[in-house]
Parts: sequence; structure tokens; C-alpha cells
Amino acid sequence: MNGKQEEENMGDNPLKQLSNLGQSIWLDYIRRDLISSGELRHLIENDGLRGITSNPAIFEKAISGSNDYDTDIHSMAAAGKNGKEICEAISLQDVRDAATVFRPVYAATSVLDGYVSLEVNPHLAHDTQGTVEEARRLWQELDQPNVFIKVPATLEGLPAIRQLISEGININVTLLFSLSRYREVAEAYIAGMEDRCNQGKPLRHVASVASFFLSRIDTLVDPILEKIIKQNSANAVLAVKLQGQVAVASAKAAYQIYKELFFCERFQKLMDKGALVQRLLWASTGTKNPQYSDVKYVDAIIAPNTVNTIPLETINAYRDHGQPGIRIEDELAAAMDVFKSLPELGINIDQVTQQLEDEGVEKFNKPFDNLLQILERKALEVKKPEGA
Repeated sequence: MNGKQEEENMGDNPLKQLSNLGQSIWLDYIRRDLISSGELRHLIENDGLRGITSNPAIFEKAISGSNDYDTDIHSMAAAGKNGKEICEAISLQDVRDAATVFRPVYAATSVLDGYVSLEVNPHLAHDTQGTVEEARRLWQELDQPNVFIKVPATLEGLPAIRQLISEGININVTLLFSLSRYREVAEAYIAGMEDRCNQGKPLRHVASVASFFLSRIDTLVDPILEKIIKQNSANAVLAVKLQGQVAVASAKAAYQIYKELFFCERFQKLMDKGALVQRLLWASTGTKNPQYSDVKYVDAIIAPNTVNTIPLETINAYRDHGQPGIRIEDELAAAMDVFKSLPELGINIDQVTQQLEDEGVEKFNKPFDNLLQILERKALEVKKPEGA
């Protein structure tokens, strides 16, 4: 293939076309061989990848499902490190290495993109002070400008977000499911920037994203709708209409809140002093229901100045058959009607999103604890005397 043909093919790549529409694609996956093999750099150069996120479940899968880390685990265990210390050292190293790969993206996009995210200990989700202290420590340990510390969008996380932003620490707000909580998260970011401004500190280069989880909403609501449909009640027709619609409607509504809060006089004063908007990041965008399109949670929510963090299999699917186009405000009235219709079916969206938040915290606690147990066992094996 000659250079001209290659350039034309890259121009046809739907993933690369998304950046022209103002949406950044980040990868929802990290593993050491992704970085060391050059695959990450390939994704950046050929697919326009602009960032990467991690979480406890991703690290558990990476470390327990690979031999890439065995040498480090053995050497640290031999040096007397426990499972938690080994886990943190490995996570910090992978994030640092990935951040190094993304530094050119960070520079080329004027600090808009090129970020790598690391989450605080998930057991701190309901501990404000513990979250603040851990986030500070991780930020200092990483010592990279293009990293995010992930803080959950729990009630206890809100004051932590405000405090950390005021200190100039980049924050990725995670486990966000509800529209009301999203408004509180955005308000916490704005208040943190105002605090920083009032302290006479620079606002430039302080970045944040609000990670709104989507497919999990449909995963929880759709079975409720299925029961209503099977009952063949008067509400069955409405239930059919709402199947697979609540998550995308949530994204469309969240985008309206984003525009309201970040394109107003209050935030404009901060922007005049160098503040960046807190971008919406669409998370949990891999399709879990096989009856839906495998790019459902990408195509439907393309919007300027947003991020979509996508698992590798969805990146491959979108490269193959994605249909780029700005659609976030298409059929907006119908999306708003979704929330008016849910109570008619006895579905309380606030209860749904609170359940998702509670389950989300636990879904990070379990793999984190499993990983620590795996590392503790490996450490004990190394420390065990020969013949014991």
C-alpha cells in the first residue's frame, strides 16, 4: 500500500472521524504488554486514540490473567512487600508508562487529551477525608501532568472532588449514573475552581471529566420492562417503546445540563482566567445486550467536546462499521419523554441509579480484594523457604 492509499484509508476510519466531530476516544483497558508491545502507540497513531482509563476490575484482569507482572511481583515479594504494596506499585508503573506514551497527545491537544486514569482505593468510596488523602498521595507518586485520579461520584465523594480540584489535582469523577448527581458533580468542580481562583492560584492545566455510566442503566431497567411486557398489561406497549432507551436518554439529558452549567456567565468568568470545562465522559459504553448494536453506545451519543471511553472490542467494532455523526441532540424531546414515562410503569429512576451506584462500588471492591489475595498468595510462595 502506498502512502496516499494509507492516508485515504485512515481518513475513512470512523474512529478518526470522531475527533473531527469534537469527540475524543479513550480506551477502557490497560495492561503492560499493551504498552510494551507498541500496540498502544499504534492505536494512537492509526485510530486517533487520545487517552486511557483503568479501574480495579481492569487491573485484576490484567495482572491475574497475564505473566507480564511475575518478575516484578516476585522481586517485590522477596523484598518484603505485601499484596497491597505490590498492587499499588504495579498500577503506578503502568499508569506512568502509559502517560509517557500519551505525552505527545497531551501537548498536541493543548492539555485537552492524553490522560491516563488511576482510581483511589475503592473501599474509600464513602470516606471523604480518606479519598482526599489517597488522591493527594497518588497524584504526588505519579508526578505526571497528564494523569487523572479517579474519585467516585458518591455523596461523600462530592466534597472530595471540590477540595482536590481546588488543590490543582486532575480528577476523573467515576461511577456516575444519575442526572441529579451529575449536576452536583459539575457544581463541585465549578466550586473547586472558584475556590482555587479565590486563593489566587492558576486555573490553567487543571482538568476534570465526569464519567457518566450508560449501558449499565439499560442492563438494569430492561429486565423490569420485560416483565411488564410479558404481563401483557395496558402498559406493555409503552414498555416496548422504552426498551434500550433510558441510557441514551440519560446521556442526552446530561449534555443539556452540561451546556447549562458550563456555558453561562458564572463559568465564563473562570474561563476568562484559563479554566477548562469539565467534559462529559461516556463510560460503560460496551454493549452488554447481544440484541443491540455493538456500537449502540457510541453512535447515539456523539457530541462536541465530550469523551467516550471504550473497551477494545468496541473500538474494533466501531473501526469496522461505526457511523460518525453528531446525534446528541437528535430527538431530544422524545428523550425527555422517556423520563416522564418511567413513573407510569412504576419505575423510579432515582432508585435505579442509586442501586447502580451501590452495585458499582461493590463491583470495584470485589476485584480489588481478589487481586490483593492473589498477590498475597504469590508473595507467600516467594517467601516460603525451599522444601517447606
